[in-house]
Amino acid sequence: MDFLSDFFTLFLGKLQSPTLGFLIGGMVVAALNSRLAIPDAIYKFIVFMLLIKVGLSGGIAIRNANLAQMLLPAVFAVITGMLIVFIGRYTLAKLPGVKVVDAIATAGLFGAVSGSTLAAGITVLESEGITYEPWAAALYPFMDIPALVTAIVVASVYVSKQKSLKNQESLSKEESLSKEPVAAGEYPTTRQEYRNQQRITAQGYPSQEPERVKIWPIVQESLQGSALSALLLGIALGILTQPESVYESFFDPLFRGLLSILMLVMGMEATARLGELRKVGQWYALYAFVAPLLHGFIAFGLGMIAHYATGFSAGGVVLLAVIAASSSDISGPPTLRAGIPSANPSAYIGSSTAVGTPIALAVGIPLFIGLAQAVMGG
Repeated sequence: MDFLSDFFTLFLGKLQSPTLGFLIGGMVVAALNSRLAIPDAIYKFIVFMLLIKVGLSGGIAIRNANLAQMLLPAVFAVITGMLIVFIGRYTLAKLPGVKVVDAIATAGLFGAVSGSTLAAGITVLESEGITYEPWAAALYPFMDIPALVTAIVVASVYVSKQKSLKNQESLSKEESLSKEPVAAGEYPTTRQEYRNQQRITAQGYPSQEPERVKIWPIVQESLQGSALSALLLGIALGILTQPESVYESFFDPLFRGLLSILMLVMGMEATARLGELRKVGQWYALYAFVAPLLHGFIAFGLGMIAHYATGFSAGGVVLLAVIAASSSDISGPPTLRAGIPSANPSAYIGSSTAVGTPIALAVGIPLFIGLAQAVMGG
């Protein structure tokens, strides 16, 4: 009873965070049909500033960190990102009326990481005075890239198999027709006519093997995404240069204010995307509500293993769970749109923005912080 009491007290306290307040405020403003709007250029600049700050802090920490301590959480981040895609492939894709490629793309977006959700988690941890490894922010790409690559590869393999099955069905129909009695005058009279009838080309019979999926272009597309590029740039600058002075005087003081504006924008967008979610059915809403918490619990459990094995901090465990609960809001959609063009963007973007992100922010962050404090104390 003491455990549950402490947990719910901590959980309700986190819901009063100013960061989450701006998110809810944005949702209310949009629901009231307000004309308030934040220009897209300002939104992109804010995201860039936040991710550069997170990358710089992570890079500075990596430069001074024990890489051996970082190895196990990084491996768990990779495993979690890939696992999330397969969970969606064999749960969401099995529900009535859900197309497999749409389910895989949705799972890929939920397996990828939201930089803004990560930034929100860090801000809440700092406001609560909860310590975490500064390099924990660098776990972002270890989950993000494997999830996107896995989703696109799984979808490509599925589409290739479907095309192969259709080709085999059409060939079997042609073979059955070829066995029917042939009327007089229908036999091939020339060698070329025979080759055409048998569908033989200069290279021989048509291949039935599906095209191979090229992995590197997918990885390259992910690395070139705006959010991941900004984060990796910050990490590289933090490792290779001495940015502490500009970090402390410029990036750090602006961080929370910029994040508040970003949460306001995301709250407004979440309400605007509700219409898209209605188009693809209640199953996506159910998945988007349950998946962030399920993914977060999986990562939280793996983080606890790292905690007992290597001393991974409670704050680090929370951040691992938070990035697992998040769904990519910037780099993921364009990557999936290019990598899985047959998937419906309304399904994965609507599910993520309208339900998944608010759940990860408003429920996931306070949930995992409260759980970590209840289990590990502090």
